[in-house]
Amino acid sequence: MKPYLELAIGFARTGVTGYGGGPSTIPLIEFEAVKKYKWMTEEEFGEILALANTLPGPIATKMAAYIGFKVKGGLGAAVAILTHILPSIIAMLGLLGFLYSFRQSPIVSGMVQGVTPVIGFMLAEMAYRFYQKGSKGLGIPKTLLLAAVSLVFVQLMEWHPGILIAAVLISAFYIAHRKEKADKSANEELIPVREKSS
Repeated sequence: MKPYLELAIGFARTGVTGYGGGPSTIPLIEFEAVKKYKWMTEEEFGEILALANTLPGPIATKMAAYIGFKVKGGLGAAVAILTHILPSIIAMLGLLGFLYSFRQSPIVSGMVQGVTPVIGFMLAEMAYRFYQKGSKGLGIPKTLLLAAVSLVFVQLMEWHPGILIAAVLISAFYIAHRKEKADKSANEELIPVREKSS
């Protein structure tokens, strides 16, 4: 019962505190999944995030489904999704009319403007950590090149990020497959040479 309770508490927190929608909840989900409850490593979280970006639907819901399934199967996924969504729905229904009546208030406007830089910093900090992981695996030049290419396609050419991520994943799979085949062929050619020399 404890894993279900932890999933419920963790994803209820991300649902309630995830101001601004999907992207702003990612650092919160990472904190719960990686640092607090240790359901996965930072590397696995990064892989899941990349994969979730290629699939349709809200990013936070997809992350909740995957993490819940990893922890406790189908029921865990259901618990994670429901506890992530329900608190914000209830809060929205309860507060929407109240906030709408004060939408022109400088206090409400100040609240929105005040929280925006905090969310920006959280996303920037997470992006920097992903950059560090990428540079360790690919090296700094390739990481910077991929970042620049991503910027061009997403910002200038207005591609959907999911299309770009899918293209990179397919390319990486193809390159890794070709490399594995080449290594296998090289090993097969070396075996007869070793047999002759012996």
